[in-house]
Amino acid sequence: MSQLVALWQSSGIFQISIPQVAMILIGLFLLYLAIARRFEPLLLIPIGFGGILSNIPGVDIAVGDGVLAQFAAMGLDTGIFPLLVFMGIGAMTDFGPLLANPRTMLLGAAAQFGIFSTLLGALSMTQIGVFDFSLAQAAAIGIIGGADGPTAIYVSSILAPELLGAIAVSAYSYMALVPLIQPPIMRALTTHSERVIQMQLPREVSQSEKILFPLLLLILVALIVPGAAPLLGMFCFGNLMKECRVVARLSDTAQNALINIATIFLGLSVGSKLIADEFLVGETLGILALGVVAFAIGTATGVLMAKLMNLFSERKINPLIGAAGVSAVPMAARVANKVGIESDPDNFLIMHAMGPNVAGVIGSTIAAGVLIQFAG
Repeated sequence: MSQLVALWQSSGIFQISIPQVAMILIGLFLLYLAIARRFEPLLLIPIGFGGILSNIPGVDIAVGDGVLAQFAAMGLDTGIFPLLVFMGIGAMTDFGPLLANPRTMLLGAAAQFGIFSTLLGALSMTQIGVFDFSLAQAAAIGIIGGADGPTAIYVSSILAPELLGAIAVSAYSYMALVPLIQPPIMRALTTHSERVIQMQLPREVSQSEKILFPLLLLILVALIVPGAAPLLGMFCFGNLMKECRVVARLSDTAQNALINIATIFLGLSVGSKLIADEFLVGETLGILALGVVAFAIGTATGVLMAKLMNLFSERKINPLIGAAGVSAVPMAARVANKVGIESDPDNFLIMHAMGPNVAGVIGSTIAAGVLIQFAG
């Protein structure tokens, strides 16, 4: 009888707590969003599954010598996994639309306003006693506004590793909700006549320009903001492999096998941070709330910047592409195109929107470097 009692007391059912049950349900919800709703499945499936594993009682899989803890120590604490993902993103990126219309760089820059406004918001809420965020934590939360999951993970792993789980879930959740969050903001800030503006076809960009651009970009930015060098360096390296056309095998590996492997380990490592005792705290709600505010502000400022540029330019920009200045590539560009087609079925904005979309990736990495340098 005593052996049966001991067996029962050693079971997960006996040891499980209500917070752990809540976190397992959250993990299942993330899996539902990924599988049934197709919201960022490449990341939400490993994150959700890792979150479930991390909250099974009696098995220290996410702490100590546990396998997920080892993954996190190997790739999150060192920043390797986000950097490998960024290399793959760079190998899949085409700078052509941005180089064809350099003005769209301003739209990507404007959309980063959400990052710094949320940083100030987090500090203000700390001042009035609502939350207790340090400068480093507020900076890590603010980066959610860039709508760039790997960047958010990289920055939070350096500035606020204790908040990494909440920040990662928030960043990827809002990236997945781009088609729901952005359109109402875009419609509210534009008129029908603005949404039907047809832009000129972009010029043809030479291969030499595409090869030189990542090199010049990296050198100029790294000299001014050294903190941005790791992220931007991997991004530009991946892009250079693609555009130089002499290392097709390396480029193919970065675009496929390498980024897929890194994504699996990155997602499981983030899931290991969703331990009930660390995730179910008051700060998590604040992070989720500030994250959606950051994303909304970034969307709005991108649209408003395009409207401002139209006041001083004869070549009008469709303000909808300003919303693509957040770096959710290429989803934000597709959303801008979809909203534009609603007003004019013959107005295809996807190629124009890719310019600010890629600029948003560059802008978020620069913002990340600034935050790491001044808040680290």
